[in-house]
Amino acid sequence: MVNNTTAKRIFVDQSKCLGCKTCELRCAVERNSVSKVLTEAVHEEILPRPRVYVEWDGTEPLAIQCLHCEEAPCLEICSTGAMQRDSETGVVFVDVNKCIACWMCVMVCPYGIIAPAAEKHAADKCDQCFQMPEPICVAACPTGALQELTPPEFALKLKERREKGLARVQESLAQEGLKGGES
Repeated sequence: MVNNTTAKRIFVDQSKCLGCKTCELRCAVERNSVSKVLTEAVHEEILPRPRVYVEWDGTEPLAIQCLHCEEAPCLEICSTGAMQRDSETGVVFVDVNKCIACWMCVMVCPYGIIAPAAEKHAADKCDQCFQMPEPICVAACPTGALQELTPPEFALKLKERREKGLARVQESLAQEGLKGGES
């Protein structure tokens, strides 16, 4: 079983995400193109698709990728064992040789991140590039919005950010108090 405190996951710092879709482009080209070169990939018969997506909520970009759920519905529903969990990293991935393209995993994914790849006759999803030194999307992100961290590392970053934000608010309130007292 994977230790959830040491297994790294991809986390998104929304305050840094520009919505530039560089992560999408690099993922599509590096992971799903024949040529592995953007200028050639756009001319391939089957256009490469990303495994990570940047969506907009109307005002802000939101980078979305597989969360590799601890209790993954896609793993539970897969009747052929094509959907698997790497015992070392805890990453959920698709064994395309076992996938029968029934799309049950696509239907049960609570985040809508698994895509049917009919041309492969298999489901397609983020596997966090677990067989590579670093996820392509993390390496490609120009602002550092995508980061590969352990859950405790991410929790510490959140705590530090909250403390900095609280300190700014307290400082602002103190300055307002001084201004109000001087009038």
